[in-house]
Amino acid sequence: MTNQPRVRWIIGTIAVVAIGGAWWIFNHPESASNLQKTDDAFINADITSISPQVSGVIQQVLIEDNQLVSAGKPLLQIDDRPFKIALQTANAQVMSITAQLHGLKEQLNRQAATINQAKAAVVADEANIKLALADKNRFTNLAADGAGSLQAKQQAETSFTIQNANLSRDQAGLAATQAQLAMIKSDIEKATADLAAANAKKDAALLDLSYTHLQAPVSGVVAQKAARVGSFVQAGKPLLTLVPLDALYVEANFRETQLANIHVGQKVSLTVDALPGETLSGSVESISPASGVSLSSLPAHNATGNFTKIVQRLPIRIRLDKNQSALAKLRVGMSVEPTIDVSATR
Repeated sequence: MTNQPRVRWIIGTIAVVAIGGAWWIFNHPESASNLQKTDDAFINADITSISPQVSGVIQQVLIEDNQLVSAGKPLLQIDDRPFKIALQTANAQVMSITAQLHGLKEQLNRQAATINQAKAAVVADEANIKLALADKNRFTNLAADGAGSLQAKQQAETSFTIQNANLSRDQAGLAATQAQLAMIKSDIEKATADLAAANAKKDAALLDLSYTHLQAPVSGVVAQKAARVGSFVQAGKPLLTLVPLDALYVEANFRETQLANIHVGQKVSLTVDALPGETLSGSVESISPASGVSLSSLPAHNATGNFTKIVQRLPIRIRLDKNQSALAKLRVGMSVEPTIDVSATR
């Protein structure tokens, strides 16, 4: 009986401490902790998907699954014979239009000489008209005075009429040659445009031919290889992916209540589920401008009806420090538990 008050005091003390501890836990900000950690994190990399830009039959596959390839290494070869034929056709078209354009320019030069000849004929006709007019006036005066014959007067008038007709004829010829010159210039402009289009078609054929040789745009490990010799592939259909294992990073999804003291550059320690006993180091590289839900195709922002508040998570990108032996064992998708030390900031 003497121990009952003491037991009650102990139980009461424990109850008060428990209530106080529970109050502190529920009212203490999560961001106040010096160490912010999460288990919602994974190894990631900027994976490159390799797709052909032209359709065709695969002739050669030059890589294997899980093979490490360097940037610029040939990956596969698509049958290039149809593309070589297309290039030859485009070359022939360029040569044909080039020859046509050359002929038009030669014709333009000849037409300029023809115009000069027509202009000279008009000048000669104008001189002949002046002479015929003078003869006409002279023989008319002589015939009126009785000093000249009527026949000479008539011949002079006829000569004047003929020279006028010659001038009209040569002037019409000059106008025709000048009109022909304008047509030739128009044909040259059209041929020049056709040549530009043919050269563009040739460049496109040459580019398509180059697309039959697929090369690695970046260094990485081959994954998801679907390329098989003899299979027909469509342009844009993924054939394999390259995973850059030398450029891995961690994508960690922290709760919004943890972000108050997290900043770019803070040190991070990481443990990987696949590597027990190993601790890696890194630093905060960037913080996403939006939560994962906000960036989804159908954001779950309910504006009507009942509302249940859910703590959101924002992705944080963590850069792994170089020269760590364990980095060679990391693979994309491995689970990670990062811990960010925010004590320096606080």
